[in-house]
Order: sequence, then C-alpha cells, then structure tokens
Amino acid sequence: MNDSVPSRVLLSTGLQARIDSQELAGRLRKETTGEVLFDRGSRGRYATDASIYQIEPVGVFVPRTPDDVALALAIARDARVPVLPRGAGTSQCGQTVGAALVLDNSKYLNQVIAFDKEAMTVTVQPGIVLDHLNAWLKPHGLWFPVDVSTAAQCTLGGMAGNNSCGSRSLYYGNMVHNVLAIDAWLADGSQARFCELDAMRAGASARIGQLVDTVEAIAAREHAEIAERYPKVLRRVGGYNLDIFHPQSERPYTRDGSVNLAHLLVGSEGTLAYTGQITLAVAPLPKAKALGIVNFTDFSKAMDSTRHIVKLGPVAVELVDRTMIELARGNPAFRPTIEKALIGKPDAILLVEFAGEDRAGQLRGLKSLVDLMGDLGLPGSVVEMPDEQEQKALWEVRKAGLNIMMSLKGDGKPVSFIEDCAVPLEHLAEYTDQLTEVFARHGTRGTWYAHASVGTLHVRPILDLRRDGSAKMRAIAEEAASLVRRYKGAFSGEHGDGLVRSEWVDWQFGERMMGAFAGIKDAFDPDGLMNPGKIVRATKMDDASLYRFKPGYAEQPLRTALDWSAWNVQTDPVTEQAGAPGSGGDATGGFAKAIEMCNNNGHCRKFDSGTMCPSYRVTKDEQHLTRGRANTLRLAVSGQLGPDAMSSETLHETLDLCVSCKGCKRDCPTGIDMARMKTEFLYHYRKRHGMRLKDKLVANLPRYAPWAAKFAPLLNLRDRLPGAARLSEHWLGLSAKRSLPRWRADTFMAGLGAPSAAPAGAAEVVLFADTFNNYFESENASAALRVLQAAGYHVHVARAKGESRPLCCGRTYLAAGQVDQARQEARRSIDALLPFVARGIAVVGLEPSCLLTMRDEFLAYGFGEEARLLSGAAMLFEEFIARESKAGRLKLKLKALPQSTALLHGHCHQKAFDAVKPVQAVLGLIPGLEVKLIESSCCGMAGSFGYEASHYEVSMKMGELALLPAVRQAGADTLIVADGTSCRHQILDGAQREALHVARVLEAALA
Repeated sequence: MNDSVPSRVLLSTGLQARIDSQELAGRLRKETTGEVLFDRGSRGRYATDASIYQIEPVGVFVPRTPDDVALALAIARDARVPVLPRGAGTSQCGQTVGAALVLDNSKYLNQVIAFDKEAMTVTVQPGIVLDHLNAWLKPHGLWFPVDVSTAAQCTLGGMAGNNSCGSRSLYYGNMVHNVLAIDAWLADGSQARFCELDAMRAGASARIGQLVDTVEAIAAREHAEIAERYPKVLRRVGGYNLDIFHPQSERPYTRDGSVNLAHLLVGSEGTLAYTGQITLAVAPLPKAKALGIVNFTDFSKAMDSTRHIVKLGPVAVELVDRTMIELARGNPAFRPTIEKALIGKPDAILLVEFAGEDRAGQLRGLKSLVDLMGDLGLPGSVVEMPDEQEQKALWEVRKAGLNIMMSLKGDGKPVSFIEDCAVPLEHLAEYTDQLTEVFARHGTRGTWYAHASVGTLHVRPILDLRRDGSAKMRAIAEEAASLVRRYKGAFSGEHGDGLVRSEWVDWQFGERMMGAFAGIKDAFDPDGLMNPGKIVRATKMDDASLYRFKPGYAEQPLRTALDWSAWNVQTDPVTEQAGAPGSGGDATGGFAKAIEMCNNNGHCRKFDSGTMCPSYRVTKDEQHLTRGRANTLRLAVSGQLGPDAMSSETLHETLDLCVSCKGCKRDCPTGIDMARMKTEFLYHYRKRHGMRLKDKLVANLPRYAPWAAKFAPLLNLRDRLPGAARLSEHWLGLSAKRSLPRWRADTFMAGLGAPSAAPAGAAEVVLFADTFNNYFESENASAALRVLQAAGYHVHVARAKGESRPLCCGRTYLAAGQVDQARQEARRSIDALLPFVARGIAVVGLEPSCLLTMRDEFLAYGFGEEARLLSGAAMLFEEFIARESKAGRLKLKLKALPQSTALLHGHCHQKAFDAVKPVQAVLGLIPGLEVKLIESSCCGMAGSFGYEASHYEVSMKMGELALLPAVRQAGADTLIVADGTSCRHQILDGAQREALHVARVLEAALA
C-alpha cells in the first residue's frame, strides 16, 4: 500500500483520470466542513468491507452536512474522480470498496428528518442505523420491519443500495417494498426526488424529465425480455429493478400497481445516484410473538418440511445448521441460549415465528406447528418458546450466524459468493442436497443458515483463497449457477451484486438485458463516476488482484512476546477439525492469523448493548473501531504499511484509544481480542521507542508500592497542595482534573499475622490480595477476609515464597507492553499458588482485571499445564460465593441493609468473562435488596487510561454514555456497587458518589 495515491486511476469505463491527491484533499478541506482522510492508514481501513476484496480508495471524506455531500460530488466531478457512498461497510459482495473517493455517511448523516405517524412514514438520512431508527420509532408503537441480521450496524442507505431483505421478508417484503421515495444527487449535480412516476414527472427538471423518459422507453422496448429473464421468486436483488414497469416477482412492488422510480434506485448499489434521504413505510410493532424451534436429525428433512411450515402463516422460518449450532455452543455468550432450543444433537433447527396483535392467536399458531410436525412424522421435535425475552436472545444467536461461522481458525474460511441463491420452496431440499454433493466433489463442505421460508439459504463453502480456493470458487459458482437455472431461481437473492456477483448479472439476465442495464447506467451517469465496476462493466469475481489476500500475500516474520500458537493452525474444510497449535505455517507464530479472524462484519459498530467498542462509541471513527484496529494490524503485519509498521506511530495512534476492556473478546463473534493484540504491539513499540516516565511509574507500581506506602502522607499531597496537580500533568501527563488513588500506610498485608495451617477437615480458600486492594483500598481485602471467615472458611492469604513483596498479576506491566516483566510476576504467582491448586483449593481475587489475568494472559506466557491449572482454579470473590451458595455449602448469615436497592456496574473484564451474573446472585442473598444492573459499556477509566491528560476527555465521554447519568439519577439511599478499582474512581470523580466492592456490601450485611 503506497503512501500517496497513484497519480492515475483507470476507471472501469476506460476513462483515464489524472488525480492529484493533495489537490483533491486540499479542496475538500478548504471548501467543506467534513473530515478529510487521505493518510495511508485511513485508506487502508476503508479498502475492505465484509467481502473477500481489498481495493485502496483515492481517499475518504466524511461529510457533516448534505451541503458537504453536494460540494464533494462537485469537487470529485471536476477532478473526474469516481465516488463511492458507504454506510457501515458491511457489504459481503464488495459493493463498498473501489478506487474512488469514499464518502462515509455513517458518522454525521444519521438523523430522522420527518415523521408522519398517521401516514406511517418516516424520512431519514442515509447514515442512520436500523436499530437506532427502530429505537426512535418504538415509543410510537412502530418499527421498520426489514430486519436484517446486521441491524445493530447497517445503515438505511446501505440497505437501500443493496435492496436488503431480512428474516421476516416472507411477511413484510424486501427493502424495495418498503421504500416510498429517495431524494438523490446525480453525478452531474442534478437533484431529484425519485418517487411515483406521475408525481416525479410533475415536478421534474428537463434533465430529470429526459432521464425518466429514457428509463421508461428502455422498459417498454424490453417488455418481452423482462418477462422472460427476470426470476419470479421474491428474493431477487440482482441487476436493476427494471421490472417496476412490468412486475415479475410474486410480491408486487406497490400495492396499487403504480410505478415508483425510487424502486429503480433500490438495489443499484450507488451506481446510479447518491442517496440524500429516504422516505420509508413503517409498520405497527407486533404485540405478541411465539417461537417454535423445530429440531431435525436430518438436514434434508428440514429443507423438505419448510414448504409445509410456511402454509401455517408464520412471519419467519429461519434455518440454523449443525455447524452453526456447535460453534454457538463454543461461544460463552451464546451457549446458554442455544442449548435451550435443542433436543438432543440435531443436524439442523428451524426457527418458526408467529407474530401479530393477539397472543392467543400466536399460541394457536405454535400449537399448529407442533401438530404439523407430528403429522410429518416428527412428534416431540418442537421446543416451544412463548417467552419474548428468550425469543429475543435466540434471534440474536441467529443474527450472529454469519459471524459465528467465520470463527473457524486457519486460512480456510466460509467464503461468500453463492450464499444468496434463491430457489422455489418445492425445490429447496433437492437443491441443497445437490449443492452439498458439489462441495464434496471439490473437497469442502458448506455451512447453511438463514431464510428457509423464502428459499434463500446462506451457504458458504470453506475455501482457502491463499492457495487453491480461487479456482474452486469459480468451479463451484458455475455448478451452483447451473442448479439455480434448472430450478428457475435467482443467483443473487439478498446481498446484491458488488464485485463477487456482478459478472453473473449477464448470466442471469442475458445479453439484451445487460444492454438495457448499461443504457440505464449511462443515462444516469454518463461519465461512469458513480461506484464503477458494479452491476455493469464488471470485473471477474476471481480477479485475484482485487482480493484481500492477493497473490504473494504473506505476513512478515515476527518474533512475538505472547503465545499465539492456538491460531497458527489449518482446519480441514470437511471435518472442520483444526491441526495442532503451531502447525499453520504463520511466520508470526499465529499472531497474523489471530488478527485475520476479523472478517470486517462490523459487529463492533453497535451502540445499544454489550461492551465493545467504548472508544468507537465516543469518536465514531473507523480508526477507533475494533475492525479498524484489526485491519490496521493486518496491513502492518503483512508489510502493506511499510517496514517497521509493527512499531510505528501510525499503529500507535490507531491503538491509542483501545482501553483493553476485553469487550471484543466476548462480543465479537469471531473472538478478536484487541486487548491482547495491543499488548503485543506495545511490546514491539516500546522496544523501539523506549518508555516514558509516566509509563514506567504505572508499569512498576507493584514493585515500588511497598516503599511508597511508607511515604503515603507525603505522596497523597498531590491532590491537596495548590499547583501540585498541574505540575504532575506537566511532568507526567497525569490530568490535573483527576484525583489520584490515595496511598495507604495501613495496608492489608501489613495487618495480617503469620500464616497458619488449616484445622483438619476445614473448608479452605486462598485470598489473592492484589496491589490495588492492598495499597489503596485495603478495606476491600479486609471485608473479603471477614466474609469468607464468617462463612466458615479457613482463608490462606497468598504470599510469595521467601519474599516480603506481595504477589502481583503483572497487569500494569502488560498495559505498558512490558511482557517480560509481566511474565516474571506471573511466574511468582504460579509458584506460590500451585501448591494450593494441587489440593483443589480455589484462588479468590477481588480486582477483576487482576484475577482474570490469571485466567487469560497467564495462558499466553508459555507456562503450559501449570498456567492451565491455575486458570481453572482462579475465581473472583463473587464467583466463589455464588458457586458455594448454589452448591449448598455457603454458611453465611446475612441481614437486611438500610438500603433497599443496589445499582450495579459491571467491570469490563467481568462482562467479558460472563462474571456479572455472580455479582447479581451474591447481592441477591441479602434479604430485601433489589439489584439493578446498569446497562453500560466501559466506565472510561480502564486502569491508567482515564488518568492521562491526553485521554481525560475521551474517558469522561465514555462514562457519560450510560454509567455516570445512571449513578446521578440514583437516590441517595441507593447502594452503588462496582468491583473495579478504576470504575469506583470514575464514579467518585464523575458523579461524586462512593461505589462499594461487593465484599464490603456483604460485610455490612453480616448478621
């Protein structure tokens, strides 16, 4: 990847444009208010979407206003530079990559413009996210029902561009059936409202009037060809919707048969015009839902049953196959949910939803499903799920289907290229059987899921595009196309054409229709500047020069500090069994393959739930997205960002706002662990650039803490002496707006007596007193000790062998990239704790980031079985109490507290390791205490992050997203509970409320 944009860009139309990138960027900066991103890193991050392709854009422009869009289009037109509109960048077919000026609508152009509840219409800007729109509509009892699986990140502009469909299209139709009007710019600067034909003609300019006449004339000329060539299935999104004049689908475009030219733009992938705003038809929210999960031991039987099930009138019938079931079981976030839906070990399940106004009616639908399956010879195959919360959780697993499948390790991945073929339901079982045979002939297998109700099953054969996968992809596509033609289906059923399927538009529609499509393209965009190379005049799907992993792609040799060998494997595409760790041939030992687990699906862009990605939620910049960081790392380790990229400032800037929250480790369906990746990067960065004084102070805190505690009164003057805080900001970079943790002279360890042996037969536990709860908040460790003793346990306080310095998990060293020092601390802890672990005694800790380091990072130091043993025995205080209570072993007498409500904030690492529920369970042991969980992401402190002056503003914005407002709204008689040291500090600084560790709450409740 070059530092500067090439001086010449060859457009797909054959037009050669001379581009001075500096001049183009300069005009954009001078004449607009938008953000101009032409640097190497930004271009690299926008060179990919969720497809297999990578094309470096000319540059990236993020418009703030519609006027910025108009100006950018004019500037690009003057320079004869193509333009490419982009929303979330989640397209699976390569629609949003190209050698063009990318205009990212998602950051600013994301508002609701108008709403008419009586008419049930809403007008929105193209960058608004579907889930955000539905959250806006929900108080009105409405929603936009094209409910695609990427609803948490996809934008309405992208949905219109691709003609998205969603799980419930059987009932609500596709995007095209729900769009009423589109206000758009043409490449020549003309603006028009594309709507019903008569209305459009009435107010059209000469240019737009001529355009309408041209389109109508082409449609009239090709009337017979349209009738012959267009597939008659609902799921058909290939080419242009020229059949709006002569509808061929089983579902009409409009209810009254009128022609709406907005429907020609829907599915055009930005090749005809640039969408400014969209007017949509919305629908009433269903008041009642019932879900039946039909379990099949035979995949083919599931496919054959679908045609009978749809006759019951469900809203959706969705498939989940065995591969996806097993992968969901392997994901801690999804395992409890998927297991509720299963009977035995099914080969496939169908999710059958009934929805409407009447709950009794939906339950009758569920009963009819049970009866039908009995009639089909499958009695007892249905899991009935009337509870809407359980339904929602299961639909989330289904929505994550694609991303779950992409969690296979190794170079072979499920590849998107035929996953949208749609066939009539009566042929679905035969089609899937024959395509499975095709996969077998090419030495692979497919993973199946999605829209069984409409004959569109997303299937992705596992291929290695770095080796022989490209040739297999071509061969499989040709055989699949033959099957689709035999069954009179559609080759492109939902996800559009883009780079992977545009060449198949000719195959599907024939030479005459391709000429008609080219005529439409030329009428709208005579210079070929609107997202060229898609739908018409396309490249080949297997043009390897456009791949993300191009010929010759290779990771640069790198000696890593952490063990990444678990990712350094190859997976058998048929059995899906991975080889031994280290067998994958990765020159980085698996680090590159771990990074490449990111498939750009954009799940990290979600705002409404989960932990990731807190910094992106604040900045909304692609650079600060988990995907953006992974892309930048991938470009670095493969040499595309130049030599020494792994220790470069470009990469440092990209990872700077990563707070190592571990949210991506849990929330990312492919398990990207950016916190660990940042540690690896910092190791190489510090080796080259050295350590700042502030970094040394943070990293070495556990080693100088015993000395510092002796001078606690002196060190604590920083927050009392006038001017001292400003000096610390000047010298150390610690924000003067922050108070610092207060050192304690009366440390927890200092107050302990000599260790004693446990009485015979006593229940035992080890308490690990971390640096923070020993030297800063020793009352937490004391509370934990008292509670455990009150519960009847003999408590061993962990101590280092032959040393006076307390044990440490090494977390502070990891935060600074000092992996070797962190490994030394881990070794000390393992040596001290293994004798207890060998006797089956649990090791209990208080600080989530410290204790969970034993369960996670300790496994990456190369300590083998010793680390695994400790990892299995390490528990948070609340996990231990909850476990003992559930097992009936807890002998803890508790009384009611003066407070009746506890407001709980979960530490990021607790969320990442599913350890928030135990806190709720433990607090629930206190009589009369109601526990409320704050639905928050990272508090914003993240260890030393929030103390730094350079991060203070971002830190506070993270806190203000949910946590701090929730605490301020809590009554004075509400307990605020937070187990994280940094979380408690943020709450104190930001909301002026004291938050307590759960151990202190239990101590206060001891009877």
